[in-house]
Amino acid sequence: MVHITAQNMKSVHQPYFQAENVLIYKNNILEVDSIPNNSIDLIVTSPPYNVDIHYNSLNDALSYEDYLIFMQKWMEKCFDLSKNEGRFLLNIPLDKNKGGQRSVGADVTNIAKDIGWKYHSTIVWNEGNISRRTAWGSWMSASAPYVIAPVELILVLYKDSWKKTGGSRKNDITRQEFMDWTNGIWTFNGQNKKGAGGHPAAFPIELPKRCIKLFSFIGDTILDPFLGSGSTLIAASIHNRKGIGIDIDKNYCDIAIRRLKKEAKIDENNLF
Repeated sequence: MVHITAQNMKSVHQPYFQAENVLIYKNNILEVDSIPNNSIDLIVTSPPYNVDIHYNSLNDALSYEDYLIFMQKWMEKCFDLSKNEGRFLLNIPLDKNKGGQRSVGADVTNIAKDIGWKYHSTIVWNEGNISRRTAWGSWMSASAPYVIAPVELILVLYKDSWKKTGGSRKNDITRQEFMDWTNGIWTFNGQNKKGAGGHPAAFPIELPKRCIKLFSFIGDTILDPFLGSGSTLIAASIHNRKGIGIDIDKNYCDIAIRRLKKEAKIDENNLF
């Protein structure tokens, strides 16, 4: 396996955590200068949803217009970091009704395409969590009912060429996994806060695991610009990919490190 080192990332900023094939930066994705352009094989992430979740270091209650500007800026940065054959798996809401009805999935898809990302497909994640529903509109009346689908989207985007010709070309996906996961409806439970070290909006390891095994080769470099509780890096490490995670919040970086040590058996002696 190839080893990532701080030296070959060409940066004046040291990683917050470094271990074999794992780097974590405590920083804003827009300010990280440590990752070379055209170096990332696969991005798997779930950005803030702008639904007023109480993160430690982030305003999750922007105006919708400001939220879309925020999305555009970091997706532009990720576009530059990706290889020409790079893929981008983006977990976002289908829509939202808090603060007004918004077609989040459609709006973010259009922004991504304006940046230069090419659209491949959409995976519907059936999380099955209808218990979070709080708004019904006009109850049992045609006056003004709300229709809310208890699903999220995983947009499948790519930079230039969909077909991967570089990298190790070594796969680790099973026949059954390939058949199941190329079905565009994925059904599995979300992540509770306790299992994610207290992070308020973590996704389960199952999500990045599927994305990584289906859309990358062994040895590829995986980036999560909103690391959170570390699910993407855990899945990358377990499945023999190199992982880079970025999060602005020290507490969330520490949660991710603890989970990496426990769930991916990362060497604890590599903490900076």
